[in-house]
Amino acid sequence: MPNQRVFLLFALLFVAFLLWQQWELEQRDPPSAAQPVAQGDNDTSARVEDTDVALPAEDVPDVDAGDIPAAPAQVQSTAPLQPADEEESRHITVVTDVLKVVIDTRGGTIVHLALLDYPVQRKEPDNLVRLMYEDESGISVVQSGLQATEQRPAPDHRSMYSSERFEYELDGRQEGELLEVPLIWQSDDGVQVIKRYVFEAGSYAIQVTHQVRNESGSTWTGRQYRQLQRTGPTEEEANPGYTDPARFSYRGAAWYSPEEKYSKLSFDDMIEDGDLDVEVAGGWVAMVQHYFVSAWVPEPEDESRFYSLVRSSETTPPRFTIGAASPFLQVAPGETGEFRALLFSGPKLQNLLPEIAPGLVLTVDYGIFTVISQPLFWILNWIHQVVGNWGWSIILLTVLIKLVFYKLSETQYRSMARMRKLQPRIQTLRERHGDNKQKLQQATMELYREEKVNPLGGCLPILVQIPVFIALYWVLLESVELRQAPFALWLQDLSSPDPYFILPIIMGVSMLASQKLSPTPSADPVQEKVMMALPIVFTVMFAFFQSGLVLYWTTNQLLSLTQQYIITKRIERSDTGKR
Repeated sequence: MPNQRVFLLFALLFVAFLLWQQWELEQRDPPSAAQPVAQGDNDTSARVEDTDVALPAEDVPDVDAGDIPAAPAQVQSTAPLQPADEEESRHITVVTDVLKVVIDTRGGTIVHLALLDYPVQRKEPDNLVRLMYEDESGISVVQSGLQATEQRPAPDHRSMYSSERFEYELDGRQEGELLEVPLIWQSDDGVQVIKRYVFEAGSYAIQVTHQVRNESGSTWTGRQYRQLQRTGPTEEEANPGYTDPARFSYRGAAWYSPEEKYSKLSFDDMIEDGDLDVEVAGGWVAMVQHYFVSAWVPEPEDESRFYSLVRSSETTPPRFTIGAASPFLQVAPGETGEFRALLFSGPKLQNLLPEIAPGLVLTVDYGIFTVISQPLFWILNWIHQVVGNWGWSIILLTVLIKLVFYKLSETQYRSMARMRKLQPRIQTLRERHGDNKQKLQQATMELYREEKVNPLGGCLPILVQIPVFIALYWVLLESVELRQAPFALWLQDLSSPDPYFILPIIMGVSMLASQKLSPTPSADPVQEKVMMALPIVFTVMFAFFQSGLVLYWTTNQLLSLTQQYIITKRIERSDTGKR
């Protein structure tokens, strides 16, 4: 295999990777992003009805299960859901140094959560990324409540709470400063529940507690449930642009347990495979999207029940819920009991997620290249801590990778340089043997053996570097740290394509220069045309990639071209006896 085909081999492998990505994307098309699930559609008709999803009758007899988990059969709870209060709810606004949160007094539900440091576009700093919302595009909310047994009262996420204040602010001037937002619910028989959201300065983690004060004459038994509910992907989410980094990123539910590790639960899976229902010690449940995640993290010692639910009707789009229910707690008369859980809703910062919960960093989904991508990001982040610029960090990482593969690259370029020296003699063999391909091949191989040239010597370095390239592609695609990160001059967002196509053009020119230093193509006109077209094809293809990735590959190309030029000239000088 002549060394001229190395570029062709790389191109074919890379194009195959892109085709595989596109196929995977098409195989997980979102379920009717803004359309209701039709009745009678294959396997879903038995579960998705005009009203809420039906749950097994033996779990909770005569209960409209709605969108909260059913109690275990052994508890035999007959307590009905609290009817939705007629009183009009109010909104509580909480602003910290990193979050803007709106809490509805109905259920204490978070109906709005915006990230103050993350605008949707750099040019629109006031248009913030929202992880929670309720509008015409759909809903994405955080719900939590209590379920009690033995006909005891308990506030679920439809019950009305009272609040003394409706505006809270945490300026974050003091590190670790806390802000409590209490909501109060009172039953007629002396059970009081205080639901607290505890915010911390500089943190995307929110402590959520339900404190039960039992002033009734009998023991209160119940549990806390916490869930994330949203409609399917919005039209914009379901149809990202070709240059949108979210195009190949996972969006859906996920959960983690020490035994099962990281498990995805897509919206399609929720509809087609039935409800999730597992007992987990520790772990977490989450809704995952590109760059961001919202997760409920139970207390590590809790044996929680992880569950999923789907609601739909003929007139509304499906709502997907993933949640965790705590163990049951008994509160004796005159005593106080408390349920605790942590809510995280923010960017997938890889230095932060391990501190929130084990395995949460896996929501930064590098796929099958995780084993390479994670070390690459660790090195990239370490360099960034030193130089303070992600663009220069990518360039320095490229230099390090080039040093690691220096010997392999040297072997490749020496092989190509020797092949280049042999081109006149190979051309003579072609003229001598004409159309007799068998004799031409035998004579060519004999020439390679005589000159100790391995025609496959240039392939291995390329094959070894392809996984590194693809792994870095996923690092730049998935790492929120590089989202909208500026470099210099015209490159003000390394996660978006080069707006002026300067880097792709430089890369294409370097590929053309590399071809000039490579052995000339064979007499095959098809191969010759393909080789001439490759720089153009790569330039067009890379024009739509993240500029951070193009910066890496352009730097790699320029370093490779320099190394190739030096080695080629050395080989040529040694052939003429010059030093």
